[in-house]
Amino acid sequence: MRHQVHDLIAPMPGTARQIHSFHFGPEQAAGKIYIQSSLHADELPGMLVAWHLKRRLAELAAAGRLRSEIVLVPIANPVGLEQVVMDTPLGRYELESGQNFNRHFVDLSAQVGDQIEALLDDDPRRNVERVRTALLNALAEQTADTQLQSQRLVLQRLACDADMVLDLHCDFEAVAHLYTTPEAWPQVEPLARYIGSEANLLATDSGGQSFDECFTLVWWQLQQRFGERFPLPMGSFAVTVELRGQGDVNHGLASLDCQAIIDYLMHFGAIAGQAPPLPELPYPATPLAGVEPVATPVGGLLVYSTLPGEYLHAGQLIAEIIDPITDRVTPVHCRHAGLLYARSLRRMATAGMVIGHVAGSEAYRSGYLLSP
Repeated sequence: MRHQVHDLIAPMPGTARQIHSFHFGPEQAAGKIYIQSSLHADELPGMLVAWHLKRRLAELAAAGRLRSEIVLVPIANPVGLEQVVMDTPLGRYELESGQNFNRHFVDLSAQVGDQIEALLDDDPRRNVERVRTALLNALAEQTADTQLQSQRLVLQRLACDADMVLDLHCDFEAVAHLYTTPEAWPQVEPLARYIGSEANLLATDSGGQSFDECFTLVWWQLQQRFGERFPLPMGSFAVTVELRGQGDVNHGLASLDCQAIIDYLMHFGAIAGQAPPLPELPYPATPLAGVEPVATPVGGLLVYSTLPGEYLHAGQLIAEIIDPITDRVTPVHCRHAGLLYARSLRRMATAGMVIGHVAGSEAYRSGYLLSP
């Protein structure tokens, strides 16, 4: 194992932070896998999974079973991890700027395309390597003015030349689910099966330039630009893996998720060994544009009548909002059928608040598809 420390810009004297990456397997391996956790710093199930993975990967490396380099970043957001205000962790948004930690990664598609246009030829493997080299060079030229920008750049540089990027998150209260692209779904489906993902949400561009899409989008956009002239495979795919809810931090679940990722990496060929047979897929892949964010029209006490993992019919009651002053009870229904895969932790709702997400089978939304 090789341990690297990456310094971030210190916003003020005496406040320096670092990102730690752990590198397993051959340095000059043919493939590279990148795994990080807790980019939203108050989402901790993935951090415990990463701790389990670090031990397992060290054992596998010692046994000579790693065919690819595997890079693990257990704490992807030291800035947000320290944001605890009056005993409440606030790890989704940077307090100084208000920006979501998982948005606004650098878009290098045009710059990389300009650099490689004269270099591409009829060899798809060499074209992939040319893109990766251009990505590394373009990111090396980027400069950061703030601690948040430097954190994003460190993570993007670590992952930009990986064949596979796994970004471990969780929701508020949720079943296991994941986000990836339609183009990557054939490669990602085995992971969904091993991890027991109950909702698999697909979009090529969901908006916001999130961490996972900053890798897949650059390849997709380069394919759109050059695909008719040169063979250019997708050189990377990325998955945001949502490991249930914020309270699901325990060794039982973490060890199961760790083993699921190990099984998937064996299936992928990054780890030598016979992967277990693929389990059944709990729920088919559906478009992210088919997700209904169910919002309440009024504020009040939020009393759910449904649980994450339940399949809902169109018009089904999800919750009631109770006004304890007027005694008014306002029912909240979903409009579309689908799987309720996540719901809010809060039990005092505000008017307009999204209280749940339902994965439907038909796309009906467009534009920005992510939560704020």
